Amino acid sequence: MDAPLGKLLPFYLVVDVSYSMMGKKLDAANQMMPAVVDALAQAPILSDKVRFGLIDFSDQAQVRLPLCDPLDENVSLPALSLRGGTSYAAAFRLLRTEIEQNVRQLKADGFAVHRPAVFFLSDGAPTDKEPEWRAAFSELTSFDKQTGQGFSMYPNVVPCGVDDAEPTVLRSLIHPSSGAKQMQMYLMDKGEDAAKAIGMIAEILISSVLASGESIAKGGSGLMLPAKEDLPAGIHAYAADDEDFV
Repeated sequence: MDAPLGKLLPFYLVVDVSYSMMGKKLDAANQMMPAVVDALAQAPILSDKVRFGLIDFSDQAQVRLPLCDPLDENVSLPALSLRGGTSYAAAFRLLRTEIEQNVRQLKADGFAVHRPAVFFLSDGAPTDKEPEWRAAFSELTSFDKQTGQGFSMYPNVVPCGVDDAEPTVLRSLIHPSSGAKQMQMYLMDKGEDAAKAIGMIAEILISSVLASGESIAKGGSGLMLPAKEDLPAGIHAYAADDEDFV
């Protein structure tokens, strides 16, 4: 059997484009992918270690940028536009489909694939019913190693909230929420400007992309998140068992 071409870490940025994102918040969200591309352009060797996809969601979810090397000259970055409500379920369902298809294709192409990373950005509470979005999230993240039941390609999920996002809801989306590889969520501080906070979350995303790429290049594995003390002022990180954001 041929050796893998290399190891890749897929990143997915999932962005709320409901009408509450109108104005400067949407403008800031539209700058996230260009900022990622600019950062990777300064360290092009890392683009061989990561892939990037962009999904937006409102009442429905759409793949706006299929998983790719964002430095590829044939890649055109999309412009996000407003529509509808805030269906978390639609985002989770599409994300599961994309991850499954993408990981299978990457492996078929000869790559080894690290567990995907999802940065999930929202400025409000889900407008679909709680049992629906919770079931969709469970289908995305549940896997039993002993029985093999569930979604073996489940991602690491990093929820990010600005403005009227519900901290308790986002906390329930941290995955894994415990253990040696537990994730965390990022929340805008009260009173912070939401558009500015989205820019800060972009900085966190870029820091994670670069650190993860560097780690993989040195033989490490998996998603690397920045230390809490390195976060931009105006954003705080919380683990699933933290209560002080309430």
